[in-house]
Amino acid sequence: MTDFTPVNLITGFLGSGKTTLLQRLLADPALGDTAVLINEFGEVGLDHHLLGRIDETTVLLPSGCLCCTIRGELATAIKDLHSKRERGLVPAFRRLVVESSGLADPFPILSTVQADPVLRHHFRLGTVVTTVDAVNGIGRAESLKQVAVADRLVLTKTDLAPDCDTLMTRLRQLNPDAPLLRAAEQSIAAGDLFDDVTRSALRALPATMDSPHGAVQAFALGFEGALDWTMFGVWLTMLLNRHGERVLRVKGILNVAGSETPVAVHGVQHLVHPPVHMAAWPDEDRRSRLVFIVDGLERAAIERSLRAFLGPPTRMAAVA
Repeated sequence: MTDFTPVNLITGFLGSGKTTLLQRLLADPALGDTAVLINEFGEVGLDHHLLGRIDETTVLLPSGCLCCTIRGELATAIKDLHSKRERGLVPAFRRLVVESSGLADPFPILSTVQADPVLRHHFRLGTVVTTVDAVNGIGRAESLKQVAVADRLVLTKTDLAPDCDTLMTRLRQLNPDAPLLRAAEQSIAAGDLFDDVTRSALRALPATMDSPHGAVQAFALGFEGALDWTMFGVWLTMLLNRHGERVLRVKGILNVAGSETPVAVHGVQHLVHPPVHMAAWPDEDRRSRLVFIVDGLERAAIERSLRAFLGPPTRMAAVA
């Protein structure tokens, strides 16, 4: 069985604290088996604690973490790092972390892993961590999408903006289930951010949170009875093919006909993680549960199309 290396992404708008967060994480011994791809070493300030330079693009930190600069395309940088690992030129790593530009749309970065025929045989999508500036908040289209696709949210500069309840409410409307960490008040470890998304993303799905503010909204649906996996798969594929750019995120646990344990699904725009058969249900509720974060799509339209595929016996309701 192939041991896929998860590719995790740290994103966030310009000035939101990505570099500061990364500096803290690089000192964590838990990142000793991790490779980090960043745009420039100088921006992260590694010079004071470098252990050694492996080549012109790669340095080794005392924690054991590898740091590499991205020169050119991301796919080329990842393949180069993988080649060095295979040839024993760099220490083995089991996790890759990529720091993106503050203006970057997360989707093209995530799609690189699945679109490249070489990468998808060795790497898989991991966790998306988004930093949010408590002083300046969110507002730009890029920052809204970065928040919506996150598996973890890190609120920064809360020491400079102690009254950020309105911002936190907005974050919960955009992404109701991602753990929300506060960088100034909490000690954030690598394990808090880069846990396996297939294990952690579905531990607890939220109650419905219909957001009346703007085109981006989140909502949750529950489904009574066992679902036909084939029909659900056809529906999800068609939904993402037609509206992938507007389905920022969809995830859930499904009660699938013929399976005693639930099946976890998780997707970002056009990308869908491989479904995972969970070991057990997280609680006594045996309903299928799906969470959607969408941009400009109506909940009622998604319900209608899903009901058309699953048939009239399926009952849909808000998850309570």
